[in-house]
Amino acid sequence: MKPIKLIRGFVTVGGWTLMSRVLGFVRDALIAAYLGAGPAAEAFVVAFSLPNMFRRFFAEGTLNVAFVPLFSKKLEAEEDAKRFAEDTFSVLATILIGLSLIATVFMPILVSAMAAGFIGDERFDLAVDFGRIAFPYIVFIALAALFSGILNATGRFAAAAGAPVLLNVILSAAMVGAAKLGYPVQDALIWSVPLAGAAQLFVVWRAAALAGFNLRPRVPKLTPELKRLFILAGPAALAGGVVQINLLIGRQVASFSEEGALQYLNLADRLYQLPLGVVAIAIGIVLLPDLSRRLQAGDGAGARDAYNRAFEFALLLTVPAAVALIVIPEPLISFLFQRGAFLPEDASKTAVAVAIYGLGLPAFVMQKVLQPLYFARENTKTPFRFALYAMVINAVVAIGLSFVIGYVAAAVATSLAAWGMVAMLWFGKGDMGEDVRSDARLKSRAPRILIASILMGVVLYGAELALSPIFELSRGLATLLLVTIGIVGYFVIAHVVGAVRLSELKRSVKRG
Repeated sequence: MKPIKLIRGFVTVGGWTLMSRVLGFVRDALIAAYLGAGPAAEAFVVAFSLPNMFRRFFAEGTLNVAFVPLFSKKLEAEEDAKRFAEDTFSVLATILIGLSLIATVFMPILVSAMAAGFIGDERFDLAVDFGRIAFPYIVFIALAALFSGILNATGRFAAAAGAPVLLNVILSAAMVGAAKLGYPVQDALIWSVPLAGAAQLFVVWRAAALAGFNLRPRVPKLTPELKRLFILAGPAALAGGVVQINLLIGRQVASFSEEGALQYLNLADRLYQLPLGVVAIAIGIVLLPDLSRRLQAGDGAGARDAYNRAFEFALLLTVPAAVALIVIPEPLISFLFQRGAFLPEDASKTAVAVAIYGLGLPAFVMQKVLQPLYFARENTKTPFRFALYAMVINAVVAIGLSFVIGYVAAAVATSLAAWGMVAMLWFGKGDMGEDVRSDARLKSRAPRILIASILMGVVLYGAELALSPIFELSRGLATLLLVTIGIVGYFVIAHVVGAVRLSELKRSVKRG
């Protein structure tokens, strides 16, 4: 098999993810404009979160963590990887269809678990109805994740990374079309969710077929290889469950807080998910199969270089993004969402959560760099244990502070738990040997990246003050100028202090 081109893979996945996130902002801006922070908006947040919660069990848990390393090693060893994929497809599809039927029946219980504060008002019935329509999305999106894993393991990242763009395009088009035709926007929005899932599945299925993996359904059978897959996936899925418990705690805290709190946290989450998705998801998708295949081939030096370059790439893009979210959250939120039914007061409350998530952003990304070190070695139990400890941190902080600072406690708890998880992953890798040590280049550049990011933050703060007259005239123009100043200023400063060499980055992309 050809080696995976690491940096080119990061750029490909990151570029498509960036497009998806930008279109996601368009989607959320439309939801905010049409539905505001009212009952329909909050009901949609809960209903759409349900299939996405289970997606993290079956996609991020089973597939990314367990299937991709095993499939990648079969490719490297030239074993029957296609048969393994077909067996996985058949069993996974059976489980997902059964889960979808059960969830439809017990939807009131699921909604209660997600947002008990909804019980007794119109939001609860709306969320139940919306949940029953949206939940089949899990069948399409989890099977799409399987085909995406196949494509990623073979070094074909574009189709898998580009498919999520369809979700935001279809949901946005449904809302605009419904508004123009006089159809209820909230109904068009929720029915477009399963339609978007089917479209995503078709795209990656077709790409996998063209790559030589046209999977045929088989009678579900628990083969020895699938037993190995489930043994590895069990702790990973449980770890995903811990993450979902953290999210549930945050939503429960918000549901008992002021009206609109769930939407504030949801939109804040969308903003910090932009750099998180572009960088962290790209690294996680590309690094795991690369490390798995290098370890299978006994290439320890190559595995160490891949890990260090991924860590450097993560810091280079994430730390300045975190500083920007901390320094200028309100201009960003106002520009993206403050229109229609989403008022300036809503934007201010959302901005507070954004700044707090910004403090945790580097930790969220570092987890995606550190976890593949364990998963590529087929160790899913240790990250699960660490996730349990992080869950305790999250629960204690979120519930304890909720009586003092309300919905903001959920953001504080999420950020603190993320840093706790990073600390455990970092010190837990100590017995993996030289393959996971930081090299001289990373040790030299990491502090320089931090210095460049802090200086960029100072520039952004000054620029926001200087642009205040323009904000009065055109919020959009002023925000775009502010973001441009931040991006250009950061890379100029980073080059000057030696955090990055732009010519070196260009060569890395060309070489892959």
